[in-house]
Amino acid sequence: MTSISPRKPFLSMVAICLILAYSSKPAFAFGSHKMITALSEATTSSISTSIGMINSDDAVAVPSSFLNPIIASVKPSKTVEIFSLVKEMEAAGEIVTSLCVGEPDFLPPQAVLDATIAAVIAGDTKYTAVTGTADLRNAIAADLKRRKGVEYNPANEIVVGNGAKQCVYQGVLATCGKGDKVLVPAPYWPSYPEMVSLCGATSVIVETKADDGYLVTPEVLRSSLEENPEIKLIILCNPSNPTGGVYQLEKLQALANVLKDFPKVLVLADEIYERLVYEGDCPAFASVDGMFSRTMTVNGFSKAYAMTGMRLGYVAAPQPLARAITTIQSQLTSCAGSLSQAAGVAALTLVTDEELDANVEIMREKRDYVLDELSKIPGVSISMPPNGAFYVLPDVSAYFDGDDTKLCLELLKAKKMAIVPGSSFGAPGTIRLSYATSIEELGIAMTKLKEFLADNA
Repeated sequence: MTSISPRKPFLSMVAICLILAYSSKPAFAFGSHKMITALSEATTSSISTSIGMINSDDAVAVPSSFLNPIIASVKPSKTVEIFSLVKEMEAAGEIVTSLCVGEPDFLPPQAVLDATIAAVIAGDTKYTAVTGTADLRNAIAADLKRRKGVEYNPANEIVVGNGAKQCVYQGVLATCGKGDKVLVPAPYWPSYPEMVSLCGATSVIVETKADDGYLVTPEVLRSSLEENPEIKLIILCNPSNPTGGVYQLEKLQALANVLKDFPKVLVLADEIYERLVYEGDCPAFASVDGMFSRTMTVNGFSKAYAMTGMRLGYVAAPQPLARAITTIQSQLTSCAGSLSQAAGVAALTLVTDEELDANVEIMREKRDYVLDELSKIPGVSISMPPNGAFYVLPDVSAYFDGDDTKLCLELLKAKKMAIVPGSSFGAPGTIRLSYATSIEELGIAMTKLKEFLADNA
C-alpha cells in the first residue's frame, strides 16, 4: 500500500494527468527538481509510489477502508487544482499566464482596508455570534432592502459565513439528504454537484442551450420537475458562473410561475455576481412574487468588493431555513472572522455605488476586448456575449476533436497558459476564460491562445 504524507504538499491531480499524458515527452518544470525527476521517470503504475518515496520521511499509511465512502463520489475542484498547479509552477520560477480563477485584480476599496486596520488596532479580534455581528447583519438587511426590495429580519434571517461557498453548502445540507434530488442547470459551477453528493443527495443535471444564453427555460424546468418528483431544491446561479448569463426579471417570473405548481421545491439563489451586470438589472429571486418564503439567497464580498481572501459571505432566508443553517455552522466553523466582518460593514455602509460601478465599467472593457479577440480566431464561437460576472465560455469543439481537457493540458504545456476545460462545468467542447485580470495579462493570454490554436488547427 502506498504511503503519502498528509503534512507535505504534493502534486495536484492535474499535474499527474499531465505526466500520464506526456510520459514519453520531456517534462516541464512545475515543482522541485527532486519531484520533477522522480515523476518524469515514473511509469503509469509507479507514479503513486514515486510520490510516496518523495515524502517517505514522515509518511502515514491510511487504508481506503478508513475513509467515508461518500468521499469516493466527490471530485476535487478542478479550478482549485489548476490554480494550485499554477502556483507550484510559479514557485519553481515559471512565468504562467492564468485565466483560470475568478478573482478581481483590483484591491478592495480603501474604506474596506481602513476598517480592517482599525479593527486590528481596536482589538476586535474575538469570536462573534455564530450568525455574525449585529452591525454586519443590519448592514446586509439594509442593503437588500435598498437595492433588491426584500426585507429580512437581521436578528434571525441572516447568517454570515466564511465565504459564499460555505453558505451554499450549508444551504444544501440544511435542506437535502439521502433520497433527495437537487436540480442543477448546466453549465454549472463545479462545486454544486459535489456539494450535493457530500450531503448524500443526487444532482439532476439539466442541460441548457447556447441559443437560450445557457439559461434554463420554463419548459425545461417544468419537464424536469415532473420527471423527477424527488427534486427538493433548485440551485440557480445568477449571474451565471461560467457563462455570464443573467436571468432578468421577466425570465425569473417565468420560472416562478412554474414553481407555483410545485410548492414543495425550494430555491437556492447564488447571487454572488449580482453587482457585476453590464446591461439591465439582476433582481433577487426572493423578490419575485411568491418566492420569498422558499428562497435562500446567497451573496458575499469576494467578487464586487475584491475581498476574496477575507472569506466573507452570507445567506438570507426565512427563519426556519436560517435557523437550520445556523445550527450547521455552529458545529462547523462557528463565526466568520471578526476582522472580515468589520470590513464587510465598511463595504456596505461606506463604499458608494459609484465606486463599484466604476469597477463594472473596467470589467466591461475587459469583456469587450476578450470577445473581440476571440472573434478573430477561426473555429471559436460564442452564441451570446456574457452579460454578467467576468467569464466567457467559448465553443472550441473544432479543435482536438472536441476534447477540451486535452486542449487545456496542451496549452499549459506549450504556452504555459492556464484555463479551465468546459467539461468541468458540464459544458464539454468549451473552455472557461476569466477576464478578471489586468488588460496587459489579457493581451498576453489572447496572443498565446491565438498562436496555440493556429498551430493546432
